[in-house]
Amino acid sequence: MSKTKLSPIVAGVMNWGIWDKNLNTKEMENMIKVCLENKITTFDHADIYGDYTTESDFGKAFASSKIAREKIQLISKCGIQMVTENRKNTIKHYDYSKNHIIWSVENSLKNLHTDYLDVFLLHRPSPLMQADEIAEAVLKLKSDGKIIDFGLSNFTSSQTELIRQKTEISYNQVQFSATNFEPMLDGSFDYMQTNHIRPMSWNPLGCVFREDIPQTHRLKKLLATLVSKYHLGSDTILLSWILKHPAQVIPIAGTVNVARIQALMKAVELELEQEDWFAIWAESMGKNVP
Repeated sequence: MSKTKLSPIVAGVMNWGIWDKNLNTKEMENMIKVCLENKITTFDHADIYGDYTTESDFGKAFASSKIAREKIQLISKCGIQMVTENRKNTIKHYDYSKNHIIWSVENSLKNLHTDYLDVFLLHRPSPLMQADEIAEAVLKLKSDGKIIDFGLSNFTSSQTELIRQKTEISYNQVQFSATNFEPMLDGSFDYMQTNHIRPMSWNPLGCVFREDIPQTHRLKKLLATLVSKYHLGSDTILLSWILKHPAQVIPIAGTVNVARIQALMKAVELELEQEDWFAIWAESMGKNVP
């Protein structure tokens, strides 16, 4: 069970830095404040974002903002070793040795100008991960007060169970949306509910606004009707679709558009009618439920 209370929708900062929007310190500081003004208090990081630079950029903005640490929650991840001038790697790989996990958390704390992470995740599963060694690292980090909750990202149920046998798992961050709905069918969400693990959803809008394919054509046609019915934007309705699932999924929204940020939390208040929920799923599949 999680000891941390996260906001119902999390701000994903992957694209705030040099990978996309390239926000400067003042712009990042403003973005943090906009999120807080709209009751989005949790920020999702990973060490690799911005080729290992975005955590540090965010940390400078957070320090400059003078916002009290207890007003926000910070998530970060480790494990992916990228080939970049900021690391001495010759090939992309994963590292879940005890020393690397502890070093990575300490490095994230330094970058983010904080003493602890609310949630720390292993970014992607590795065939070479040793559950006992991971558990030792997590135990030390928790006992030292450097992390509060521990979880995983992109792990299958069997991979999660391997780690869960050795240490408590509070979260698993997976890809889930109206166009990527496999976790609710392949047993992933059933397993998480059984074991009190909260799912987080990355890319919660799926490919609806990114790809021009029959699936997205069908969804956009339906969403136009639902926008008129609920008087809310398509993205808000798609987030509400995720939030209706009983696994209590937490969507991670990566937008830096202020108007969209202001609309995000309306998804929490929207009670999507059951038939509309199934209509979205049916249009995504291109057929009715069996």
